[in-house]
Amino acid sequence: MQLTAAEVLRTFHRDEIALFLGSAFATVGLISFGVLLIRRRYDALLFWLAVFAILYGARLWMQSRLLALMVPPSEFFNRLRAFSDFIVAIPALFFFRAAGFLGRFGNVVAYPFGGVMMVLALLAFLGAPIPRLHQVNNFVVIAGLLAVVFQSLRPVGNMKDFRVIRNGLFIFIAFALWNNALGLMGKQTRVEPYGFAVFLGCLGYVAVRRAIERDQQWTEIQKELDVARRIQRSILPGAFPLTASFRGAARYLPMNSVAGDFYDFVLVDERRLGLLIADVSGHGVPAALIASMVKLAASSQRAAADRPHDLLAAMNVTLCGNTQTQFVTAAYVQLDAERGELRYSAAAHPPMLLLRGREVISIEENGLMLALFPKATYTCTVRTLEPGDRVVLYTDGIVEAADTKDEPFGCERLSHLIRTTSDCSHEEAADRIIASVQGWAAAQEDDLTVIVCDYLGAPVNAADEATGSISREAVPAVN
Repeated sequence: MQLTAAEVLRTFHRDEIALFLGSAFATVGLISFGVLLIRRRYDALLFWLAVFAILYGARLWMQSRLLALMVPPSEFFNRLRAFSDFIVAIPALFFFRAAGFLGRFGNVVAYPFGGVMMVLALLAFLGAPIPRLHQVNNFVVIAGLLAVVFQSLRPVGNMKDFRVIRNGLFIFIAFALWNNALGLMGKQTRVEPYGFAVFLGCLGYVAVRRAIERDQQWTEIQKELDVARRIQRSILPGAFPLTASFRGAARYLPMNSVAGDFYDFVLVDERRLGLLIADVSGHGVPAALIASMVKLAASSQRAAADRPHDLLAAMNVTLCGNTQTQFVTAAYVQLDAERGELRYSAAAHPPMLLLRGREVISIEENGLMLALFPKATYTCTVRTLEPGDRVVLYTDGIVEAADTKDEPFGCERLSHLIRTTSDCSHEEAADRIIASVQGWAAAQEDDLTVIVCDYLGAPVNAADEATGSISREAVPAVN
């Protein structure tokens, strides 16, 4: 039959609302799929909403008179339209189940109902009478919708979002029940899509409101993190102490806004300086809170600044029982220009590196990590300190930084880097260590902290200059 442009236009005008709604529903489904792909994790609610909306939109197009005019009449097309009628109810019920509208009986209702609808869809293609299949479909859909209504009437307290979505669902169900009830009587109506549009509108309203709330919460969280970052920065020393014997620099690069790395300088006098570095397990705010506790624990033990093993033992007692399940690794070195020696002790921390000339010496004197064992004890190693020596302390984020092949930066590579920067100033050496690790790592997965300290030699006082000598006590080794 030859169609005129006027007939096509009249048909289009009769179907334009249904066609628009079908396109809108399918778009909502595609957007939902897009959100799933962006999030890269499965979400049953979004998945079934996407399938439901796309199939519902396609069904409206399949049922349109305009498509019937454009497709030659055939038994296959009629059965394809019937198939779309039956199959669309399956993702609908699984969406209601994922949304919690079926309560604890979700599986009991969804799987048998879905099985029946799948059988009807297959029978439509196998040649069963379509009018009889539609009657069965109307009856099953009515039963399923009544089950959804019954389960949705349970108390939900003050869950405003649930009530908004439930009201939209009830409107959709009312239109759908009317549509299927007329279908049982052999009549047809096309009001159901309007109810579905209201339901999607309620879902959209809740989604937008939650998005606005999340933005507001995110803004508040960022403000709180900014405050936490400033507080954490305030517990770190502002600059390396100025002394006649030592020059140094520290670099601190947290993985997140706040971090669990900590360092401090303990200046006893012009000739004695302590360097403390610590790393709390984990990341973010919990680790930062414990780092603040490490600061307090260290500050309360400054009387033991000349005895690294005692200082760590006292810090351990203070921290035990106050860090939940998290632990702390730490290292402390006391540099003594008057005696020309360093005393070093550590608690499960990466070894200190000592650059002397062109040689890098690894110094390790480790005990148990802090905050787990209240009776843990620590030992101390004593080494000579020569003018020109460079001491490097760091956290494990430096040596464990991995490249795209998952190869760590490693102690050997760090030692080589320290050796190649022996002619650089302490400031430049610290910068190059951080820059090299950042350039090596595929992504920063831990906090990065490094301390570089140069020993310039013992200061000469006026009395020494007059006599031409400097007295030095004999110091026994501590083990």
